[in-house]
Amino acid sequence: MAELNRPFEIGGIRMDNRVVLAPMAGVCNSAFRLTVKEFGAGLVYAEMISDKGIVQRNEKTMDMLYIDEREYPLSLQIFGGDKETLVEAAQYVDKSSNADIIDINMGCPVNKIIRCEAGAKWLLDPDKIHEMVSAVVSAVDKPVSVKMRIGWDEEHLLGVENARAAEAAGAAAIAVHGRTRVQMYEGTANWDWIRKMKESVNIPVIGNGDVETPQDAGRMIAETGVDGVMIGRAALGDPWMIYRTVKYLETGELIAQPTPREKMDVCLLHFKRLVQLKGEFVAVREMRKHAAWYLKGIRGNAHIRKAINGAESAGEFTALLNGFADEARAIEPSAV
Repeated sequence: MAELNRPFEIGGIRMDNRVVLAPMAGVCNSAFRLTVKEFGAGLVYAEMISDKGIVQRNEKTMDMLYIDEREYPLSLQIFGGDKETLVEAAQYVDKSSNADIIDINMGCPVNKIIRCEAGAKWLLDPDKIHEMVSAVVSAVDKPVSVKMRIGWDEEHLLGVENARAAEAAGAAAIAVHGRTRVQMYEGTANWDWIRKMKESVNIPVIGNGDVETPQDAGRMIAETGVDGVMIGRAALGDPWMIYRTVKYLETGELIAQPTPREKMDVCLLHFKRLVQLKGEFVAVREMRKHAAWYLKGIRGNAHIRKAINGAESAGEFTALLNGFADEARAIEPSAV
């Protein structure tokens, strides 16, 4: 299994293993990333950040640039449709943030991003990809990577052309979500296209899509030859998925699922960090969705989920989770 877990590099930045946390909007702030990082992720991505928000020094946007030194190595993702502001934002990240890698989003499928000529809109134009990536690469010192999809729709599967355009422009790595823009997050990820894109370039490729178990990660590496495996939704409320995948790729062993008490302890650690990052009022409200993910699969969680959605303070939130953990103590790990 050692071959499945070999380190890889992006522009001289070394990842100790092949397990990568995906950039998920509204989720991947420093509190979440650090919690996942401590479960062994070789690389974590920050949630995508608007180039114009950086250029205009928007307060909320600038807060999103915070990185804890324990998160390294980290890739900070930006998006935009205008070359001038994208370059300016990348230069700010290059000189004024401690991110290791600058990533350009060209895979986000949501309409408000597409209307900005950003995200997945680039998938229709390999020439634009080359132009934009080349402009950023030439303007910064940090390695630049890109995250894309296999195409816009089934009639516009330009994954190979787009991957080659990014490589020719100087991209140090590519992450590929095996769905089209039209698919959004539905249907099945096409790993065959990820393999085609990996075979078409000489830079590292990270595969993304339908990695829901450690075994899926092993299969993706075996079937596509990717250098890294990106895990997104499967890590929500379950950073053990990262740890279990790292261990599986190292040894072939499947580590047991956590107990309810272990889940609640990590949920509360995550919550504590979110309070420190965003303050109690915001953290209590943002943590409600995370708590629901941590509670998923634990028997008898309906009443506690309802109570948490009404929690107004850190003390109340903490007491509810601790009380539920005590209730669930008798549940065996196999039941979660």
